[in-house]
Amino acid sequence: MIDTLDMLFNSFIGLGGAAMMFIVLTILAIAFKAPIPKAIEGGLRMAVALTGMSAIISLLTEAFGPALNNFVSSTGIALSITDLGWAPLAVITWGSIYTLYFAFICIVLNILMLIMKATETLNVDLFNIWNISIIGLLINYYSKNIVLTSFFVLFIYVMMLLNADAMKPAINKLLDYDDVNITTTAHPSFLIAPFAMIINRLIDIFLPFIDKYDFDAETLNKKIGFWGSKFAIGSYLGVFIGILGKQSVAEIFSLAFTGGVALELFGLVGGWFGPAIEPLSNGVQKMMGKRLRGRKLLIAIDWPIVASRAEVWAVVNILAPILLIVAMVLPGNKVMPLGGILMTVLTPALLIVTGGRVIRMTLIGTILIPIYLWSATMVASFITSASIAMNNFPAGLDKGQLFTSIDSNPIEKMIAVFLGQGFKTFDLSKLGIAIIGIAAYIVVFIWYRNQLKKEHSSASVDVESKRLLKN
Repeated sequence: MIDTLDMLFNSFIGLGGAAMMFIVLTILAIAFKAPIPKAIEGGLRMAVALTGMSAIISLLTEAFGPALNNFVSSTGIALSITDLGWAPLAVITWGSIYTLYFAFICIVLNILMLIMKATETLNVDLFNIWNISIIGLLINYYSKNIVLTSFFVLFIYVMMLLNADAMKPAINKLLDYDDVNITTTAHPSFLIAPFAMIINRLIDIFLPFIDKYDFDAETLNKKIGFWGSKFAIGSYLGVFIGILGKQSVAEIFSLAFTGGVALELFGLVGGWFGPAIEPLSNGVQKMMGKRLRGRKLLIAIDWPIVASRAEVWAVVNILAPILLIVAMVLPGNKVMPLGGILMTVLTPALLIVTGGRVIRMTLIGTILIPIYLWSATMVASFITSASIAMNNFPAGLDKGQLFTSIDSNPIEKMIAVFLGQGFKTFDLSKLGIAIIGIAAYIVVFIWYRNQLKKEHSSASVDVESKRLLKN
């Protein structure tokens, strides 16, 4: 019996990530009472999105691989790890059955926290559970302990929900929402905000005068126009890599066009994931809405709710060349930025912390960039191994070459590595680093939430004072 079940399970896994997710997501959506056509559509969208992302990654690596290899061998600069952005992580995680397990325990936790009134947020952005899944897969890869892995995943998810609650007043102010608006975001990339706020407070103390030189981001974006688009930035990147890799003029043109189309397609195909998960998300939302009638309930969706603010894209354009320069001179970094050149994993959190002050956002972003590069370097061996194990190693990369992702949650990933490695070998030094890291993480987060509460209270008093003066 056990052998039969094992054979069936291995056969199911052997279908590949796209086929497996098509079947599982369709069944789950139907279980949450989504209409069958919508459930099938969601499953199909997920399968197509995963397949599309794999194709774009292969396109990018096949084109850029030779130039990057030549750059490393001719210059001696040890940027031997290729950054492919968030896409390969989504492909790896959504091709793993563990992601559905992490999604399940996180949904259960969210429901329990709502019932216990520990949060006001219902996170329906289930697609981005892959950001948590990659942390879970990472710690499980080293620790080989699902209990430890589950606790760490749930710890990060608690932080996401509490952060969604805490950010809501700031989101209302930035997006001009009224007090009855229920929209927020629990995207894990915002968990860098507490550390960004520390730097922001230091700027308050030592460089408060820089606000006098701030400028209008919308005007800047209009002036930049097409030259700051994904097409253009991808093309600049292709030219930059081509020149570094001493490619011919024809090859540089080819890299420029490939870079432009790859970055644009990452955004386009990435947009297919959200609708794929909608039938399941809607089912969960309806179920919770019925059970929590009469309660205040915030609905957390993806980070692009703040993408309408021009500051996000102005700082993305400014940080792209800074990221390349920092990568080339940063000690301990081995990552060549490519797919993650657009730092949208960082700029939305900077918007929340600074209230949209561009110079502050740029300065804080520059200071935080090394953390993302070090983290991407640290997890490269795991990401490459996981990709090989799941038979989706990007075409165009040489055998044995590492790739990674400059992506969200760099601090959480580094803690996960130390915790997993220390737990497996009972290495007290690594366990100590992990425990101190988690303790500091919690302390900083509590301080950050208190700061947001103070800012909201102060803003509320100012608004009320103005109203009374008017009357």
